[in-house]
Amino acid sequence: MRLKEIMSSPVETIRPQSSAADARTRMSRARIHHLVVTEGRDVVGIVSERDLDGVAPDTPVDEIMSGPVITAPAGMTVGDAAKILRGQAIGCLPVTERGRPIGMVTIVDLLTLLGKGAIHVHPETGRFVLWRRGPTHAGP
Repeated sequence: MRLKEIMSSPVETIRPQSSAADARTRMSRARIHHLVVTEGRDVVGIVSERDLDGVAPDTPVDEIMSGPVITAPAGMTVGDAAKILRGQAIGCLPVTERGRPIGMVTIVDLLTLLGKGAIHVHPETGRFVLWRRGPTHAGP
């Protein structure tokens, strides 16, 4: 399964010069917890709901955003995305195509797949495995 199959789209973006109040409003209206910060077509940061806690409403987004951002291509597998999210201890992964953000995948999206049985964790390896494919084995 590929990220393009599970990503939320379109991705919500905000400019670095925008205010924290604007970011909070956009998240609330869209019922999301992360915004991709873009400068032109480039992804320059991520601002999360948590980043906005205790911040003055007029604070510019570029002062509170996280960056540089780890992004993933739309063709990346769900398993590889899970490894990145876990390995980097991040909650979301912007999905890009030709450098432009086209979607977002979060830990919640992966947990939803796991809950639906679309993927499962292999009992011996602890790795995510697509339900119908089973684990892969190297060697003869």
